[in-house]
Amino acid sequence: MTALKRPQPRYDVLKIPGLGPLLRWRWGRLVIQTILLLIAVLLLYDGFTGPQFAPENLSTVVTWIHYRGIIVFGFLLLGNIFCMGCPFTIPRTLAKRLAINGGRWPSFLRNKWLAIGLLFGFFWAYEYFDLFASPLLTVWIIAAYFVASFFLEAIFSESVFCKYVCPLGTFNFVSSTISPFQITVEDRDICSSCTGKECINGTTQIGVAGNPVKQGQGMISLDSIQVLGCGTELFAPQIESNLDCTLCLDCARACPHENVILGARNPLKETSEGAWPQRWDISILVLVFTFSALGNAFGMVGPVFELEAWLANVLNVKDEALPLLIIFGVTNLILPIGLGLLAAWLSRTIAGRTESLRVSLARYVPSLAPLAFSIWLAHYGGFHFLGSAAAISPVFKNFMQDHNLTFLGQPDWTQAAVLPINWLDPLEMAVILIGLLASLYVLNQRGNLAPDQRDGMLVQLPWMLILVGLTLASFWIFYLPMEMRGVSFTG
Repeated sequence: MTALKRPQPRYDVLKIPGLGPLLRWRWGRLVIQTILLLIAVLLLYDGFTGPQFAPENLSTVVTWIHYRGIIVFGFLLLGNIFCMGCPFTIPRTLAKRLAINGGRWPSFLRNKWLAIGLLFGFFWAYEYFDLFASPLLTVWIIAAYFVASFFLEAIFSESVFCKYVCPLGTFNFVSSTISPFQITVEDRDICSSCTGKECINGTTQIGVAGNPVKQGQGMISLDSIQVLGCGTELFAPQIESNLDCTLCLDCARACPHENVILGARNPLKETSEGAWPQRWDISILVLVFTFSALGNAFGMVGPVFELEAWLANVLNVKDEALPLLIIFGVTNLILPIGLGLLAAWLSRTIAGRTESLRVSLARYVPSLAPLAFSIWLAHYGGFHFLGSAAAISPVFKNFMQDHNLTFLGQPDWTQAAVLPINWLDPLEMAVILIGLLASLYVLNQRGNLAPDQRDGMLVQLPWMLILVGLTLASFWIFYLPMEMRGVSFTG
């Protein structure tokens, strides 16, 4: 009897001539990281020494306009490309050498709760400290990322900074769940017979006795590692989700069989087919990610300033820290968690199921991800990036002139928008509507995952109401006059 041949992936990025060999090359990631490191060094230099007026400083313009816009477009085209080229993890190899006998991350922190808290804290700090308006604070954050990443990598044997701590990576992980590519393998039978499991263990040099040096807890020579395995400890043939994948491609470089691929997939496959673990922290993370898309935009429109003033008067405080904390606590934590639990309870009750609320919530909450990403895309990619990206030209020319390099000419401070401003609102609304349709499709598909019966429309109605409510709220916020932060010369 002939064995069934497994279907081959339709497309593999690592087979693209030129690009594939570069990405598989042992130093391929380092090339990308070095480019971003040089940019980070430039931002640090200008942030510390350049003009402290945000629209004239590279650190604020590049960080808060270009970086955020480019990464959301990157998720649509490839996936988690910033984590792939993350300059903060360049010292990882050295840090790992220091951590060969390092301890494991505490078991009670091996989840997303800390990352959720840091993500919430970051959004609050962004508004309270006006990070977008302060080159100095911006570069101190960049410097803190380098220090924290190296420190945690050196102390712990797992890449805990990426997986459990980094708020930026947490944002990227959720966004990458709708990306069109995912790490997988070409032939699972090869993985079954593989003894070294190098994709997760890494490759090692040959020892003095002619035997491979085995990687294990406290069992490897400091100089034996050639290619690190997966830093977040994902086993390539078992990967079903991008939630913890940094797209570093170390698994592909370490695989001696070249069996690990970066394969194409339906962008809605992950959210619609139930690949996520049924954990409280994962579900709450998606809820917070979703509502923060609105909360972040809400912080830039007139009504929030009126609400802050009212709360400050009621609380009899002059500083905006507490009013902002209350507003963000309600919009980014209380509302998402409360509405999510209520919707899960209603769906469970309508369906007459006896499953736990955790299971019911985990079944439906992935349907929020496409709409959430579309709101972030409209905000970061549409309003900020397309509305301000051209401002990099006068800012860079100004930087060059400050260092007596005038060959690029005089800065034109009227440059800002990539597209006409009156195009942005319709474009943003179209992106959000596409996200709504994608989320409704995923919600319908999630109904097929019920163990007892396929959900009817009434069972899914609570989640439909949340999706429609989020869409209407985003329309209202996006049509309000909004601050064009980081750029004051819009022409």
